[in-house]
Amino acid sequence: MSTFAAAVARGKNGWTASELDLTGLADIDEVVDALRDVEPDADLTLLFVESDDQYLAILRLDEGEDLRVFGSDSAFVEESRIGSVLLGEVETPALEIDELTEGDDEESDGPAADPDADPVGDAELLNDLGVNAHRLLTLCGMEGMLPSDVTAEICQRIGCGDEVEELREA
Repeated sequence: MSTFAAAVARGKNGWTASELDLTGLADIDEVVDALRDVEPDADLTLLFVESDDQYLAILRLDEGEDLRVFGSDSAFVEESRIGSVLLGEVETPALEIDELTEGDDEESDGPAADPDADPVGDAELLNDLGVNAHRLLTLCGMEGMLPSDVTAEICQRIGCGDEVEELREA
């Protein structure tokens, strides 16, 4: 499986981004430790993990504590060791698209969500950054949308798009 993992941290001087190698990490605690090491003084650290142009996992760490996790599809746990490490302990399914309110004006356009996708975790982990749960689930379920496209759109919206794009080009 090909995997791209981008850690972005917001500190006193804005966003910084770095690629994270997850291959040797045995459990979620080691992933969290690696996230803390990215920018130890960051008030917010996000990890975007894209796997095989099919799965996306987003981890959020506030002030080095309080881990929140979202996965675009529960199948990632079964398909990949990394998926199992990142999402294996997530027990709560994400909100269903039809459970969310329809009050998202400009964000309601586009194809319907993939009915086969089974998102898991905290779909509201980016709400305070301007990406609500409905938008996140819609992006993840949109036909033709790759995990890298979802990551790029989210990062542009929250202000770290250029930093993540530089990682991809490196």
